Amino acid sequence: MNALGIGGSTIEKELNAIQPKAHLAKPIQKEEFQARIHKACDLMKKQEIPAVYLHAGTNLFYFTGMRWNPSERMVGALLFPDGEVHYIGPKFEEGTILDFMLIKGPVHCWEEHESPYTLFVNILKKKNISGKDVAMDEATPFFIIDGILKEQSIYHLINAKPITAGCRMIKSKAEIAIMQTAMDITMEVQKAAARILKPGISAKEVTGFINEAHKRYGIPSGSYFCIVLFGVDSSFPHGVKTPKNLEQNEVVLVDTGCVLHDYISDITRTYVYGEINELQRKIWNLEKETQLSAFAAAQLGEPCAVIDNASRKTLETKGLGPDYKLPGLPHRTGHGIGLDIHEWPYIARHEEAILTSGMCFSNEPMICVPDEFGIRLEDHIYMTDEGPKWFTQPAHSIEDPFGLSL
Repeated sequence: MNALGIGGSTIEKELNAIQPKAHLAKPIQKEEFQARIHKACDLMKKQEIPAVYLHAGTNLFYFTGMRWNPSERMVGALLFPDGEVHYIGPKFEEGTILDFMLIKGPVHCWEEHESPYTLFVNILKKKNISGKDVAMDEATPFFIIDGILKEQSIYHLINAKPITAGCRMIKSKAEIAIMQTAMDITMEVQKAAARILKPGISAKEVTGFINEAHKRYGIPSGSYFCIVLFGVDSSFPHGVKTPKNLEQNEVVLVDTGCVLHDYISDITRTYVYGEINELQRKIWNLEKETQLSAFAAAQLGEPCAVIDNASRKTLETKGLGPDYKLPGLPHRTGHGIGLDIHEWPYIARHEEAILTSGMCFSNEPMICVPDEFGIRLEDHIYMTDEGPKWFTQPAHSIEDPFGLSL
């Protein structure tokens, strides 16, 4: 006998029942991008940083609203404490940069035979910056760092993480609202995916359904990622080369998410298709207990490390681990989420960042049992002035993972 909400439906029936929800969320407005720049400038002044380079990707988007994928060419922007934003890019991309520009600023261009690193240094000199630290986006490729270092000896390049992560770790109400809608959509997709299961179904079929279901909810890009694992495959946290088909009485692990207005959802559910054996029930219940102990440890003013420590303490008292040993938790308890699926803060024992209202992160202390299965229950937390809150409610029980009996 299957647990509640597992099996009994079809792909066609579930897709036809979906009503779009993505339109309920509003994108980030220009005023918020300007407020982010203002906050970054305040941090720069306090830390006496005269310039921050923002590379193409999520940091550039976060502060300027410009969507630009990183490539082998240098495209980015220099932010100065006075609020000025100076863009850098190839001459042939100037028109596109101007078209994508939300926060206005001069565009400095280099031709294909010229050095963008010379241009970078000249911009700093024109802003009368000399002999000081220049903070570089932590995601800047090495070839750019190397190029700038070889071009000059005036500036000391340092990590911009105190500025970039210092801003991005604290989500606004608008960011949290977008992620809430995205999480709600993915949670409904998780429920639907559980209902289409049947013996013999392939991981590929389930993955394809999840992708299409996200689209039906109004996410044009479908799933941002999707991991579907059955049986022993679930003991490998991020999957296997050739996933097996579902068999009766096996563990099912589904980890997926989507992107809504540039923000990401990420939810994992694990349950059993068929009869639940004693070991499956024991580990599932311990996983839930560990997840709840991590939630309880997430208190304002404490370092993020306390959450990971709480997870491991719970597992070790039940004879698993210690540390990263198996059976047990082979990785950190969680990760920050926002424009990137993994971003600051990281919920690991070395993370000293202080839990602050606005932080958003996963809670997923997965338990792996080698040669048997893995159980991962992943929900996300956002910190409020009153403490931690769930984006999605944790799984209810192994017999009723989606809480249908409540």
